[in-house]
Formats: sequence, C-alpha cells, structure tokens
Amino acid sequence: MKRLILSACVAALLTALPAAAQVGTPALPRALPAIPAPAAQPYPGVIRHHVDATDTERKIIRVRQTIPVTRAGPMVLLYPKYLPGNHAATGPIQLVAGVQVSAGGQRVEWVRDPLDPYAFHIEVPAGVSEIEVAFDYLSQLSPSQWRVLMTPEMLNLQFEKLLLYPAGYAHDGIMVQTSVRLPDGWNYGVALDTETFAGGEAVFAPISVEMLADSPMFAGAHYGVFDLDPGGRTQVNMHVVADEASELDAVEARLEPFRNLVDQADRLYGVRPFDRYEFLVATTDRLGGIGLEHHRSSENTLEADMFSDWDSAPYGDLELLPHEYAHSWNGKFRRPADQATPNLNTPVQNSLLWVYEGQTQYWGAVLAARSELVTREMALANLAWTAAFYDAQRGREWRALQDTVNQNLLGYRSSTPWATWSRTGGDYYREALLMWLDADTLIREATRDRRSLDDFARAFFGIEDGVWEPRPYTFDDVVAALNVAHPHDWAGFLRERLDAVGPQAEAPLDGIERGGYRLAFVEAPDAAYRRVRADWGRDFLFSLGFTLTASNSITNVLWGSPAYEAGLTQGWDIVAVNDTAASAGRLRDAVTAAKDGGPIRLIVRNGDRFRTVEIAYTGGLRYPTLERIAGTRDRLGDILTPRRR
Repeated sequence: MKRLILSACVAALLTALPAAAQVGTPALPRALPAIPAPAAQPYPGVIRHHVDATDTERKIIRVRQTIPVTRAGPMVLLYPKYLPGNHAATGPIQLVAGVQVSAGGQRVEWVRDPLDPYAFHIEVPAGVSEIEVAFDYLSQLSPSQWRVLMTPEMLNLQFEKLLLYPAGYAHDGIMVQTSVRLPDGWNYGVALDTETFAGGEAVFAPISVEMLADSPMFAGAHYGVFDLDPGGRTQVNMHVVADEASELDAVEARLEPFRNLVDQADRLYGVRPFDRYEFLVATTDRLGGIGLEHHRSSENTLEADMFSDWDSAPYGDLELLPHEYAHSWNGKFRRPADQATPNLNTPVQNSLLWVYEGQTQYWGAVLAARSELVTREMALANLAWTAAFYDAQRGREWRALQDTVNQNLLGYRSSTPWATWSRTGGDYYREALLMWLDADTLIREATRDRRSLDDFARAFFGIEDGVWEPRPYTFDDVVAALNVAHPHDWAGFLRERLDAVGPQAEAPLDGIERGGYRLAFVEAPDAAYRRVRADWGRDFLFSLGFTLTASNSITNVLWGSPAYEAGLTQGWDIVAVNDTAASAGRLRDAVTAAKDGGPIRLIVRNGDRFRTVEIAYTGGLRYPTLERIAGTRDRLGDILTPRRR
C-alpha cells in the first residue's frame, strides 16, 4: 500500500513540472533550466580573477571575480568537481562559503542545482555587461581535518579550488586573468606568466581555465629559485619554500641529481612537452603533504630538513620529483582519452590509469636511479619489497588489477582495515610497475638487448617538442607503440596481466627473473633496504603479517597471514611479548627464537579489552631481497644505469 501511494505522489509531482528541460521541486524559489553542456566555442571576454591569500592565521582565502556577460537571462556558474590528477570527484565544494553575486551594484540571488551541488543558477539582469562574484575558501585549520594549505611561513594555492566558471563552454575556451595578493615580503613559484609583481600583488597573463587549474602556486617567506638546466633550450626551475630560512642554504649543494633528472628525462623521451617547467617544492612539516602532477609544474612537499640532512632523506621523497616530472609526458601531454574531458565538471573515466600512473611509477623509479637521486642498491631494495608485497597479497583472488583503477571513483584514496584484501592501496601504481618491468625485460630479451621500453617511451611520448596541448591516447595506441619497440601480442600480454583474477592468479613477477634476479628473503636486511624501508625494524609483514607503529600498535594486517589467523586486527596494541614488556626488538627476538620451537605469545590490548594470543609461526624473520641468478644478464642493472646518449 505504501508503495502504491508513493508512486502516485511521484506521478503527480512529475505531471506538475513544466514541460521544458528544467530541474527542481516546488520547494525551490524558481524552476531551473538544465545545466548547459560544454560547447567548443570561446567565451566572450576575459574573466578577471583576484585571490587574497594574506590571512594565513585564519587560513581563509578570499576570491573575487568579474565575469563578462553578453545577455540577460539564465546563467550557470560551476565549481570544479573533477580535479586534475585526482581521478575522481574531489572538488571541495563544502569549503566554499559566503558566495555572493552582484550586477550593476545590485545583489543577484543564486540557487544551487538540486541534482548537482557544484552548479549555481543565476538570472543575469538586463542592461549589464558583467557580474561580480565573491566567495571565501575556508582552507583546513589543522591536519586532523584534511590537508593544510596555509601556514605562517608558506602557502599552496590550487586555483581550481578558487574559481567559479560559466557552464556551456569548454574550459580551454574560457580565458581568465588572475592576480594574487600575498603576505608582505613573500615570493612565489608558479607556471603562469607574471605581468607585474609589486607591493605583494602578482598579476598574471590571461590563460584558459584548463591551464589555470593546472598551474598551482607555492609561496612563502623563505623562498629560493634554482635553475636545473642552465643554458637549456627551455627553463626548468626548482622553487623551494621552507619552514626555516636556513634550509635554503643547503639546496645549492644538492642540485646535481636534480639536474641529472632533467638530462635523463631528455634522453629517455627525446622531447619536452612544455615551454617551461617549474618544480614547486616545500620542505616542511607544517604544510600538508602532496605530490601532484601538472603539465608545466608539480606540487611536491618534502621533509623539513630534506636538503640539510640529505643522507637521511626518505626514499619516497627522493623518488617524488622524478615521478611527477615524468607525468608531464605521461598523463598530461599524452593522457588517456577518457580523461580528456571538455571541462572540470564532466566525469572522468580511469580505464587506463595503469598507464597514466602505473608506467609513470615505473619511469619515476627508473629516473630516480638514472639521475642518482637513489643508488642502484636502493632501487633494487624498493623493487624487492614491491614484488614481495604483491606476491603475498590475496586481493587478486577476487579483484583484477583492471578493476582497481575504479578505486578513486569508489571512494577517493579510501582505506579499509584490510587493504590487502580489498585492494585499496594504489595497485594501479605499484603492481602496474611490475607489469611494465615485465614488458621492458621481455623486449630486451627478445631483441638481445638492442631494444627496450625506452624505445616505446620515445615512440609514444617523444612526438612533439615544446607542445603542451594534450594528445589523448587509447588502449590500441599503447599497443601500437609497444609494437614499434618490438612486435609481439601486446594486447594479449596486457589483458592477461590486467584481468588476472581468481585463486590461481599470480603477481606479474616474470620481469624480475628475466632481469637476472629472483625474489628471496633474508633474516637481516642490508643497509640499502634499511634506508628504503626506514621502519624495517617494526615491519613483520612477511613473517607474522603486520607492521608495528612506534607505539607498538598493530597495523597493516596481511589477509591470510599468521596474525590474521590468530584473530589480530588493526587497532590492537601489543603490551607484552612472551611475558616481557613489548618492543619491536623483543618481538624480533621472539620470531627468531620460534624457529627452534619457542613461543610467540602476545598480550594485546584494545581499549579496555586484553587478550593473550599465541601465533603459530616458525619461519623466522623475512625481509625481501633480489638475489642474482648466476650466469644471467643483469638487465635490472642495465635499466637503472644512467643513459649516456
């Protein structure tokens, strides 16, 4: 009965709506027209866009826009929803407040679209040539909420979060002139062209909405810019903002590997798909962490003492800039066709993220070694851990690698207590890296090491020098370029690995053996592994099946591991090991002693609950390593060696 009554109500409501393509309910102040689809026509005039970023204490960014209009009537303003590099609908509309629209000095009321909260409907009054739009962006106050964008020393402006733009036009046809007011004495790095910078206010040359959204700014009180390609054919700079001014003094002495990076990328790809490139770098423990690609720049946060304590720099920091730089070629210049959308509110599709992110993960690791940001031994240690992780991961039993590209659309960077079962750990990055290593070593073996994936990179990415308009690609384009490097059933090769699923499906590890190594385990890791895995002493992933935090909390429990079988989960704290106060060292000793029949008995606590758990495991400590196969060519060494031409 309730179902029949509800259906009748819905039918009556639909009948009452106007026949035109409108949305809304009688609760709205007026019926709303449909949001116009983006059309390939230039927007009339240039939008003036001003950002006031001086309120670093309250972390409020104030935006003012002047938008030309040519006719009265309905108009829709859009807030960007699908942000570049996020691969999902992540535009933080919930942080936009105080939206006001006016025309000719009179207030213009807006109505939010009931089906799309990123769209604001207005009625442009007759007789006006422009409208004024103002709003505040309430950036996060602490990292407990989300990523911090402003500190008293520095800020990160991401213009796609600070913009409303007119619907009905492709974003490459809407021109914007941006100006930014910074705190007194600050300087900045950005890939926009500066027209003037005086009194703390920078005015930039007009640029399309598409490229403005792809051109973030790092600014700060402690700032330096460093040329990474002196005398080169295009500018490549590294802009550094720091928590402390003293950190800038250490940068100059560490530039050589970053200059090597620029050189090695030239030798790999053959062209530069940009007119300039700006590495935006923050050395900080106050600004929120980020590594995000853009076509002519990248956003990178590193440890606060990255340059002054170089020998302790985390492996991830050393590999970050190579990864983001490689994205200028892969993901920006050449980008998946289903991500080449006409505006920032058209849904993206991620079917080729195993190329966009996966191959970039591969080249980022390779370029880090070739540029000597990391040693060959460190690169091999990182590869060993990656191979061991995916060899142990059980999620492939139900979910293929191809399906993991949908993860951001399922829930952006979401995590679960059982990441190795749900496959929410960015597998299209790291497992795809193993697939591309497999492809590289196959080409090398089949051509007697005369050809390699480097030849694919040049054929696929190295096609137009200095051009920074996107060149979309499809699955078939990838296959065709692989066949340029070496004729093979590449479609079958890729599909076999991308679609592998079920109890018998295996991680793509053939590239390691073809590369002259085999995956093995040792009880004591070497210095390179300890550098790469700084928490190695608390890592029991490949033995008991979990890692420990510094406070002895269990995390990252491996599905199907001895810890899993013992009923342990994330959230339990280890209080005692074999009746002695817990520590990572005592747990390592207990794992070693258990090889000879000793117990592994833990007292664990979760809130007010205590348990005594015995883990049935006798395999000893296990840390992954790559072991050379005698009499084989060291192809992994070849891949990681700097190119000389």
